[in-house]
Amino acid sequence: MSKYLENIGLKSKKAFKNLSGFNVNRRNKVLDQFIRDLKNNKKSILRENIKDIKLCKRKELVDRLVINEKKIENLRNSIDQIRKFNDPLGKILLKWKRPNGLFIKKITIPIGVIGIIYESRPDVTCDVSSLCLKSGNVAILRGGSEAFNTNKIFANLFRNSLKKNKIDKNCIQFVEKKERRLVDFMLSKMSKHIDVIVPRGGKNLVKKVQKLSAVNVIGHLEGNCHVYVDKNADLKMARKVVVNSKMRRTSICGAAETLLIHSQCIKSHAVPILRDLAISGCEIVVDKKLNKIIKNEYKIAKDADWKKEFLAPKIAVKIVNGVEDAINHILKYGTMHTDSIITNNKKTAKIFLDKVNSSIAVHNASTQFADGGEFGFGGEIGISTSKLPPRGPVGVNQLTSYKYVVEGKGTIRF
Repeated sequence: MSKYLENIGLKSKKAFKNLSGFNVNRRNKVLDQFIRDLKNNKKSILRENIKDIKLCKRKELVDRLVINEKKIENLRNSIDQIRKFNDPLGKILLKWKRPNGLFIKKITIPIGVIGIIYESRPDVTCDVSSLCLKSGNVAILRGGSEAFNTNKIFANLFRNSLKKNKIDKNCIQFVEKKERRLVDFMLSKMSKHIDVIVPRGGKNLVKKVQKLSAVNVIGHLEGNCHVYVDKNADLKMARKVVVNSKMRRTSICGAAETLLIHSQCIKSHAVPILRDLAISGCEIVVDKKLNKIIKNEYKIAKDADWKKEFLAPKIAVKIVNGVEDAINHILKYGTMHTDSIITNNKKTAKIFLDKVNSSIAVHNASTQFADGGEFGFGGEIGISTSKLPPRGPVGVNQLTSYKYVVEGKGTIRF
């Protein structure tokens, strides 16, 4: 096992070194080829995906596993968008001249070898491979066993696209052994081969990665997202945004889990919004103050509910005494993922957007826009809630580091 992964690591380092010799036009040709190959191998992809679906023992994962013609077309469009981006490498972020004559530039560079550990969603293979190549990085992919066959064909098609363009196919490597202990070894014993680890999956996976990883981790543990409905919120807008934030897709990290409502608009706003959620099939738990006002119509929320990422059609609702109270609740219970305010008062909105510590702060829009594709990134390698960069959706430009280039004219320091 150790020799298998060590060999993958060595190949990745070599591929990264070789990749630096190819400019963005050459990298884009690989993406062009991959877009064509996805179309030309559609039947083979669907056949491998059916194998995974038939073998899947956890039926709740089937929705995430499914690859159909529409999804393949969406993947092709996403990769084409990534292909069209400007080269993220070699960009001068800052430049200045010192009094001693030194000229200093801050320039973007690739990170190196990125290890991706992910579950269920085979489309991650395509997104990650494309984003990493575009940004001059190489990737080691360890997908979940439930999507093994689909992941494998996607990875092989990408590797063939690299080979056809005479670039080392090991820029993308897929871990084909299924033993779970491989993940532990990859996290704890591969630090000399892997520069960054990105977990894409449930809370248990992310916890394990954060606990065991000997290298830097890009990712988030939970998405406990909030929507705050202010007293100056437009009711029609608030009803639409709250239901979408919670119910569009309840299993994603950008789904709202807690609804905060200003105490001065309980009858005008809270009652119709809760009714909309209930009609949509959402289970509602509320704080004691709200429950008393609405005559015990819903269950009382437990203390644990304010911290919980339900990932289901369930929401916790609390009455707050204004924007500062809403912010304090978010700072106490939130996970720095995505939090939204609904208000027509610009001053109130600014207070909220300035003070919440979310990686994504939203005004008058759904929390479900917490997605790299929706940000115009063409896709994402994940969403980071770390205080250190990158934060939020991690796309091509976020998959870079930087270095300082210092130029002198025989300059010496006294």
